[in-house]
Amino acid sequence: MESRLFFVKLATTPIPLPISSSSSSSKIPFSRCSFFSTPIIAPSKSPHALRLPSDGSRAFRRRFRASKADPAEEEEEEETPAEAGVRSRTWNWRGYCIRYQSAGESGPALVLVHGFGANSDHWRKNIPVLAKSNRVYAFDLIGYGYSDKPNPRELGGNPFYTFETWADQLNEFCAEVVGDEAFFICNSIGGLVGLQAAVVKPQVCKGIVLLDISLRMLHIKKQPWYGRPFIKSFQSLLRNTAVGKLFYNAIATPESVRSILCQCYHDTSAVTDELVQIILQPGLAPGAADVFLEFICYSEGPLPEELLPKVKCPVLVAWGDKDPWEPVELGRAYADFNVVEEFIVLPNVGHCPQDEAPDLVNPLIESFVKRHANAKHGIFTF
Repeated sequence: MESRLFFVKLATTPIPLPISSSSSSSKIPFSRCSFFSTPIIAPSKSPHALRLPSDGSRAFRRRFRASKADPAEEEEEEETPAEAGVRSRTWNWRGYCIRYQSAGESGPALVLVHGFGANSDHWRKNIPVLAKSNRVYAFDLIGYGYSDKPNPRELGGNPFYTFETWADQLNEFCAEVVGDEAFFICNSIGGLVGLQAAVVKPQVCKGIVLLDISLRMLHIKKQPWYGRPFIKSFQSLLRNTAVGKLFYNAIATPESVRSILCQCYHDTSAVTDELVQIILQPGLAPGAADVFLEFICYSEGPLPEELLPKVKCPVLVAWGDKDPWEPVELGRAYADFNVVEEFIVLPNVGHCPQDEAPDLVNPLIESFVKRHANAKHGIFTF
C-alpha cells in the first residue's frame, strides 16, 4: 500500500510546472533582489471568475525583471485598491530574493505559510479578510513561487530544501520583516515548517493553525523495511537521471494541473483558470524542476507527531474531511496531543481549505487569534 501511495502522491501533487524552456518568461533574472511594492488585486467575489493571477502578480513579475541592482533602493509605493490593500515586495534573505505579500496596519501579526508547490498567492482569499483586524504576511518559501530557486546540487552535500531550512526562513522573516512575534497559519507541508520554527524559536510563535498538515506518509520511518530499498531506488532514478525531468515536463500542461487540483479539491468549481495559473506560472522560472525533484527525494526530517510534543504555544488543527491525500481519519490522532486545543473537521472540503472554503477557514483563524492575542508569551528576542 505504501509503495502504491508513493506513485499516487507523486502523480497527484500540485507542483510548480514549466510550460516551455524556450518561453521568454523563463529568462526572468530571479537572482536579482530589490525592495519595492506593488498592489495586488483582491480575488473576484465570484468563485467562477476566469482570470489570470491578479494584475499585481503580473506587475510584480514585470517590475522584478526591471528591478534595480541595488537592493537598498526602494521604489515609491503605488496606490493600492481600497478593496485589497495587499502589497507584494521582496526580502533579501541570506543573499536570496524572497517574495512576500503584506496587508493590514494594526493588530496581531499573522504569517501564512503555503504548501508544497504553491506560493503566497494561494492565500489570496484570506489575506484581505484577515487584514481587517490583523497585520498579515505571506511569503514564498525559498524554492517556490517567485522566490529564488538555488540549485541544490550546487549547495554542498547536505539537503537544502528541508523543514529546517524553511523554519529558519520563517523565524528570520519574523525578525527582519515582521519585527514581532506572530501566529503561524499553515497548510500542508507548511504545517511542518510552522511547527519546526516554533520548536527552534518558541519565543517567536504565539500560536499555530494547521490546515490539513502533511502526514509525511513517504517518510522513511513510515515505510515497511521491505519497501525502503524500492523507494530509495526510485527516488534516485528521478533525481539523478533524465527520468525525473521527463516526468516533470510530461505533466507541464494546464490540463494536467487542472486535473491534479480537481483531485485534491472536493469542490471542483474552486479550480478556476486563475488557480491553475497561480500554480503553473512560477514553474516558468529556472530551477523549479530541480526543487521538485530534490524535495520528493527528501524522506527524512521531522514528523508532526515528533514536533507537537515540543511546541510551547497553542495549536488549532482543522482538516477537510474529503482530503484524499491526508485522510482525516489519520489526522484525528493529533487531537490527542496536549498542545492541540481543538481539532475541527471541515465538511465537504479537500486538501487546501483556505482556498476551497475561505468562508469556513477565515472565521476559525480570526477566533483563534482573538483568543490568544493578549496571552503573555515571554520576551520577543532572537
